[in-house]
Amino acid sequence: MDRPAGKKGASHFLYPPIDPFDQRILDVGDGHRVYMEQCGSPHGEPVVVLHGGPGGGCSPAMRRYFDPSHYRVILFDQRGCGRSRPHASVEANTTWHLVQDIELIRETLGIDRWIVFGGSWGATLALIYAIQHPERVRHLALRGVFMMTEAELRWFYGGGAGAFWPDVWKHFAGMIPTDEQDDLIAAYARRLFSGDLQTETRYARAWASWENTLASIANDGPGGDSPAEYARAFARLENHYFSNHGFLEHDNWIEANLDRIADIPGTIVQGRYDMICPPAAAYRLNAKWPRSVLRFVPRAGHALSEPGISAELVRTMDTLRRAG
Repeated sequence: MDRPAGKKGASHFLYPPIDPFDQRILDVGDGHRVYMEQCGSPHGEPVVVLHGGPGGGCSPAMRRYFDPSHYRVILFDQRGCGRSRPHASVEANTTWHLVQDIELIRETLGIDRWIVFGGSWGATLALIYAIQHPERVRHLALRGVFMMTEAELRWFYGGGAGAFWPDVWKHFAGMIPTDEQDDLIAAYARRLFSGDLQTETRYARAWASWENTLASIANDGPGGDSPAEYARAFARLENHYFSNHGFLEHDNWIEANLDRIADIPGTIVQGRYDMICPPAAAYRLNAKWPRSVLRFVPRAGHALSEPGISAELVRTMDTLRRAG
């Protein structure tokens, strides 16, 4: 879940815009080419940024949470989205492919250990990566925790969040005939992968609009439609991953494997009024992860760009910088 920060940012909390010192396309195999960039200090402390979605892509705003004189910031567009190609492709595109890509990036850049920074689906991927490669993670900085459980998917696509946004939910669910509304993920999948570009784009924009509307506590209704290319990748990839339960072996897989990250320190930043990824998951994660710290942000929702979320994330990374 999640998309790049929009125009409603809290720029006074963020570091000034910085340009990459390295941009490249990596051939990660399986016909995929992944966009990767580095910015900040070439010899600084490495931190890899995992964007949300799946399918959200990274954005220039994501560079601004880090002191550029201290951090070597690595961002990349995950398979199928952003500047990675083929666009909107779900072939050879699973959680385990993405973990493999993260490791390839680390090895390509000659990094031994790094901070892993991710929000929403990026937090999911960060946790899974750390479980698989705990020796490579110095610290986990997570925002808007999503644990890829059936309960979370039912909340967002089964009417839970819709109880708070009944008008928006009516439009999202109403795009689907009544006899298919018992499983909206499957119903949207049939349309997002119909093979007809016009149909795929129409339903992709509806899928993206449902999530984007609920992202910020400041929103009071849908905004404009997302660009067609962005919406199609975002919706197809999210739906693909959610239809396959994140490609995890069983429900609650992350919680069942938290012992693997017991020795890794972590910071969890969670909006108190997050409608997309309710705070219960962050609370549960913190309770089962001994070296984690949970920071609730009052009067904040899900979006990376919300003022309170931005301020807490910058504070988190500055604290790590001062700790050395």
